[in-house]
Amino acid sequence: MKTVLITGCSSGFGRETARYFLARDWRVVATMRTSRDDVLPPSDRLSVLSLDVKDPESIRSVVEAAGPVDVLVNNAGIGFLNALEGTSMDNVRDIFETNTLGTIAMTQAVVPQFRERRQGVIVNVTSTVTCRPLHLLSVYTASKSAVNAFSASLALELEPFNVRVRVVLPGRAPSTRFGENARARMKDGFPQAYEALVEQVFSHWQKETAVTQASDVAEAIWRAATDPSSPFKIPAGEDAVKTFSAVANG
Repeated sequence: MKTVLITGCSSGFGRETARYFLARDWRVVATMRTSRDDVLPPSDRLSVLSLDVKDPESIRSVVEAAGPVDVLVNNAGIGFLNALEGTSMDNVRDIFETNTLGTIAMTQAVVPQFRERRQGVIVNVTSTVTCRPLHLLSVYTASKSAVNAFSASLALELEPFNVRVRVVLPGRAPSTRFGENARARMKDGFPQAYEALVEQVFSHWQKETAVTQASDVAEAIWRAATDPSSPFKIPAGEDAVKTFSAVANG
C-alpha cells in the first residue's frame, strides 16, 4: 500500500486531495495546523497530524510519525491580495515563510528517504497567477513563483535518483477558503489611492464564469503522483487550463 503525505488538509484542495487518495486505497497522512477528526471520513488508512510548516520541530515530528512515504504533496499555503503599499512587511514574511520556505523545508525533510530508496514523487501546489502578472497579487505571486523555480531546479538534481518533481497550478477557486484567508490579513483594507483599481479587479472576477474546483486540483495531483509521463507543470481547473494554454501558445 502506498502512502501520501499532504499538507494543508483542513479545507479546500488539501482536504479534497486526501479524500481522493483515500478513495483509491492509499494510506493518507493528512496534516493541518490544528488537527481535527471531523474533517475527513474515518479510515484505518488515515492519519491526521498537526503540522506547522514554519516550525522545524513540527516538521521533524510529522515526518517521523508518518514513516516511509511515497508521495509528498506540498499544498499548505496562505492567500493574500493587496497593493504592495497596503502590505506590511510582517505579512510579506508570513506569506513567504508559509508558501515558499514551508514548501522547501517539508521537501528537504522528505528527500533523504526518497533518494535512499531511489523512488518518490514531490508535488508542489502553486498557482496560475505565476503564468502572467495580475493586479494586487505581487507578493502572493512572488511567493508561488519562487516555488516554481525551486521545483524546476530540484527536479534536475533529483532525476538521477529516480525522484520526480511536479508542479500543479490551480486557477481561481472561490469555493475554497483562499478568499477568507486573504481577508484575514487585509484588516486594514486597501490603500485609498488604489480603490478604483480594486473595484476594477473585483468587477472583472465577478464576470468570470470559468473557475477551479477543489476536485480539479485533486485530480491533477493524482495525475502528478501516479503518472510518470505527466508534464512538469499541470494546470488544474477550467480557468487554469485556459490561462496556461494561452501563455504557452504565446
